Amino acid sequence: MNLFKEAKDLVKDNIRDYGMYIALAVILLTFTIMTNGLFMSSRNISNLLDSAGYIAVLAVGMTLVIVIRHIDLSVGFVAGFLGAVAAIFLTQWGVSIWITIPTVLIFGVVIGLFNGVLVARIGIPSFVATLAGMLIFRGALLQVTERTGTIIIKDSQFNAIGNGFIPSLMQINGLHLMTLIVGLIGILLYIYSEFSNRRNKLKYGFEVMSNGIFTIKLILISGIIAYITWILAGYNGFSWTVVIMVIVVIIYHFLSTKTVLGRHIYAVGSNPEAAHLSGINVQKITYIVFGSMGMLAALSGILFTSRLQSATTTAGTLFELDAIAAAYVGGVSSAGGVGKVTGAIIGAIVMASLSSGMNLLGVGISYQYMIRGGVLAGAVIFDVMTRKQRA
Repeated sequence: MNLFKEAKDLVKDNIRDYGMYIALAVILLTFTIMTNGLFMSSRNISNLLDSAGYIAVLAVGMTLVIVIRHIDLSVGFVAGFLGAVAAIFLTQWGVSIWITIPTVLIFGVVIGLFNGVLVARIGIPSFVATLAGMLIFRGALLQVTERTGTIIIKDSQFNAIGNGFIPSLMQINGLHLMTLIVGLIGILLYIYSEFSNRRNKLKYGFEVMSNGIFTIKLILISGIIAYITWILAGYNGFSWTVVIMVIVVIIYHFLSTKTVLGRHIYAVGSNPEAAHLSGINVQKITYIVFGSMGMLAALSGILFTSRLQSATTTAGTLFELDAIAAAYVGGVSSAGGVGKVTGAIIGAIVMASLSSGMNLLGVGISYQYMIRGGVLAGAVIFDVMTRKQRA
């Protein structure tokens, strides 16, 4: 009974962190029942995660941008334009994939830094500066694709990024062995990380959850990782898109929670004036966050272009709105200073799950937009209500 009460209090005190996971669980369960299990099939879950990949990468960067109280509306067409640049490098100029990808990522950083300069140094509101960027790169995308309309990419290595899967050592009862091994390593790393964090908290006298709740949490999360791994192993295993998405989350989660840079980002988001008075270079943090956003926009463009195996005139359309929606659904606060990159990934998966489930049920596209808009509005209302309660 005490465990139940502690778990209830834990969820209540951390409703912002756990709310999105509860929402995702409800969505998965609902669609699984309504589609007679088809929603949780190996093929559908694999397609769902792949379709969420390029938005999830954007949502990670967008979360940090919103955390420092800004917005970036240019990322969609920056992704579309840089995806087209990658296509031109590979098809028309014959540049190697090993040169193309780093070059495109550097272009993304430069574009992001330019936005940062407009916002932090010149003082243009981020909404206006990035809206201008959206229009500029929309035009640039049309310019580079106007001759052919679509640039077909035939580079198998590049196309494998968005459509390929990690190699399988062998099949065991129809299951992808390498995926099972990767999943097991992931579980072991998760358990090690949790024990390490708990040990550090106890060392410095911070409050931790009881042994019972801690054990239940380990078993529950490990079970979820194992189940997703088993589902994906039943199809083609982990795709390269999922691998890239997970690597991005791990890197940004580490940077935002374990480094001085991460603490400075959240300090700037909580109170820019106080952060400046305490010696934090607010301009520098803004440059870094926008530069990072530009790089992730470039990566998103590479993932999307690779998935389509072509660059099109409409690439990047509404990506920025999907990324912003994923960030808010994932728990970032509209007031700044609050939000986790892990939440951004969950938000992207929530939005992708809604689209996938409604497609399987044959829901019309008009209703899909209205439902997704309602979910976004609900996430922001939830944010406002929780902030009021804490105040």
